[in-house]
Amino acid sequence: MAGSTHTVTNQPPELSGYDVYGADRALVSAVARHLDPALVEEAHGELSGLGRAAGSEQLREWAVQADTHPPRLRTHDRFGHRVDEVDFHPAWHRLLGKGVGAGLTAAWTRPGGHVRRAAAFVVWTQVEAGTCCPLSMTHAAVPALRTDPELAAVWEPLLTSQVYDRGLRPARLKAGALFGMGMTEKQGGSDVRANTTRAVPLAEAGTYALTGHKWFCSAPMSDGFLVLAQAPEGLTCFLVPRALEDGGRNVFRLQRLKDKLGNRSNASAEVEFDGTWARRVGEEGRGVRTIIDMVAATRVDCVLGSAGLMRQAVAQAVHHCTYREAFGGRLLDKPLMRNVLADLAVESEAATTLGLRLAAACDDGGEQERAFLRIAVPAAKYWVTKRCAPLVVEAAECLGGNGYVEESGLPRLVRESPLNSVWEGAGNVQALDVLRALQREPGALDAYLREVGRARRADHRLDGAIKGLLTELADLHGVEARARRLAERFALVLQGALLVQFAPPEVADAFCASRLGGDGGAAFGTLPHTLPLAALVERAAPGV
Repeated sequence: MAGSTHTVTNQPPELSGYDVYGADRALVSAVARHLDPALVEEAHGELSGLGRAAGSEQLREWAVQADTHPPRLRTHDRFGHRVDEVDFHPAWHRLLGKGVGAGLTAAWTRPGGHVRRAAAFVVWTQVEAGTCCPLSMTHAAVPALRTDPELAAVWEPLLTSQVYDRGLRPARLKAGALFGMGMTEKQGGSDVRANTTRAVPLAEAGTYALTGHKWFCSAPMSDGFLVLAQAPEGLTCFLVPRALEDGGRNVFRLQRLKDKLGNRSNASAEVEFDGTWARRVGEEGRGVRTIIDMVAATRVDCVLGSAGLMRQAVAQAVHHCTYREAFGGRLLDKPLMRNVLADLAVESEAATTLGLRLAAACDDGGEQERAFLRIAVPAAKYWVTKRCAPLVVEAAECLGGNGYVEESGLPRLVRESPLNSVWEGAGNVQALDVLRALQREPGALDAYLREVGRARRADHRLDGAIKGLLTELADLHGVEARARRLAERFALVLQGALLVQFAPPEVADAFCASRLGGDGGAAFGTLPHTLPLAALVERAAPGV
């Protein structure tokens, strides 16, 4: 006979069964703002469908399964043949298939594709961020392949396909394909010019044999990879397929999988090449130039991915505090908790707004927008990804001890939160890239100032921040040691300018007061108490 000592009360319901997209007012507004009006209704419909799937109990369960049962490396079959396969839980394949089917690799094939995909990426990150790695790499590979029209003709239709075809077969037999990337090596890390992998030309024009290693190879189960290696004329970009045209396996030896802090559903591998067949992409000695657009695209995805993690953390925190009572009332109504939630909400909205602006610039593709992206992407990547971890940890704290327990889902977000700051160039790399843009591309600063100038005289704190940034730029003494400070200011001023123009007044006021005007503390929950904090929190509520 079972006994009972208490009745469970004062616990919030699960945050599920809702439209992740439709509940995100900042995201919905950004999509409407940046798309051609003729596309908005269709885009909202597609994204709401994805949002309802993302908020379903079924996908929540698959996400937990994929994270709980990480991939396993299988180097040989039972007969001793080398196979170099990664085995995934079925939930991983279900999620990845839904991501491909939702068009997360198809931005290049339709009008407004980058904005639509960016919104979908923010939504999909909130399900299980591990699947976003192969989706991001596949999406980003397209501009690199376009430097070789012959290769693009074969691979681009497969990479932008909305069919998830997981079988290992030659490209001509596939209905869809995924791509990974291998740039870094043990001895160099971000300094890819220190790579030692060798590329020896073969008899067939444009083909090479690679010998060497990659210390981090993303998504090793992919159909193909863009890698960097030293050819006779210098560092060069290559396409390495896993399956050769005759159906055989390319030499692609998986040494081990990384045991990572987060992103555990996704495989990251150490790879050895030993006479591995490869096809050159772009010119010899121009590897960085060839692959740079791919890197830029993945950096935008780091911003979007962090925005998605932040949004989900805020939604969970607000949802919990809406239903949880303490000290005689709802947590949501307690002035100090309301301040914390409002501060988190402002940070989340600023990240989403900036991420969608970057996507809109990618859709435009004009010279002015390309120049703008040259500063805006590394600055945004630096700042938004750095803000992700403290925000997610603070959101978990809003749940108290429950937020430290795996079943809440917050620990998975906490483990994931530092990732985008590390991948595709860590903080110093991004800050130095901002300096390179300033020094080598004068048009980049002009484009940036033209962008933030659209908000001039709308808020005195923003005007003061723009003036302060220009003062910083006027004195370049010791500029490398100040690079992080500059990158932060570029990002904050840009976020402020966008919010002043497009966000509700209370959001823009809170951001400018606390992030630009100095009326805020180093921790979240230190907004000026005179702001309409309840309105800020209500805007961020998932509405469940």
